[in-house]
Amino acid sequence: MPSVPSVLLAGCGKMGGALLDGWLASPTPPRLVILDRHRTGSDDAITVVRTAAEIPAGFKPDIIVLAVKPAAAEIMIDAIGKALGPRMSNAAILSVMAGRTCAALSDAARLAGADIPVLRAMPNTPSAVGAGISGLYAAPSATPEQKSICHDLLFAVGDVVPVEKEADLSVVTAISGSGPAYVFLLAELLEKAGQQHGLSPTIARRLARGTIYGAGRMLDDLPDSAEDLRKAVTSPNGTTAAALAVLMKSDAWPETVPKAIDAATKRADELAG
Repeated sequence: MPSVPSVLLAGCGKMGGALLDGWLASPTPPRLVILDRHRTGSDDAITVVRTAAEIPAGFKPDIIVLAVKPAAAEIMIDAIGKALGPRMSNAAILSVMAGRTCAALSDAARLAGADIPVLRAMPNTPSAVGAGISGLYAAPSATPEQKSICHDLLFAVGDVVPVEKEADLSVVTAISGSGPAYVFLLAELLEKAGQQHGLSPTIARRLARGTIYGAGRMLDDLPDSAEDLRKAVTSPNGTTAAALAVLMKSDAWPETVPKAIDAATKRADELAG
């Protein structure tokens, strides 16, 4: 495959748009065709088409990134197959959708006339600010070059963690895919608690968000484990210890967080069929 791959991005909503922004900001962006009926305005860097039939006749994608709603996956693959014809046969599909298995997408591609590899990724919303993390699974039929290109496409918006089993993506979804919502909830609750104790909304928000940002930086920058960092903050019989005595009761975070991850993982399995 060429050093600068050709990428067909099908769907340019929040996640597709985040990926696109990351690619365009990279030193060597891929050759791009964006397929999205809501987007307009081609330029020197990208070609935008509203339907698959409008894909330029000479465009031969190395990777087809599926960033549409899961319910539209088969319809999109069928339309792309009809538009590309034999040009689709050397591509691989990279899905960033939840709930659509490699087997289902492979079947859809075969029905569209192309027996091609499928890779699945679960990016998360911090990808929009270049701070995402993605779990990536590659079907056995994917070539090393295809795996490398997909890794690089995802790395443009954050870190990438390969997983060996497709089933692992359900846990990835529960931890990092849904995880930002858990952190946002903590920020929300800290803000509300600050206000209940007399802080203004502005001050409570700054304190809550700044604390989460700073703690995240420490987790990312320092080699210490999360447990060691927690213990370093916690002086015996101090304020932190008083709060943790509540949060670490057997029926509090140690029980509810695993239950939350279990629930999210189960739902991800259900969506995958």
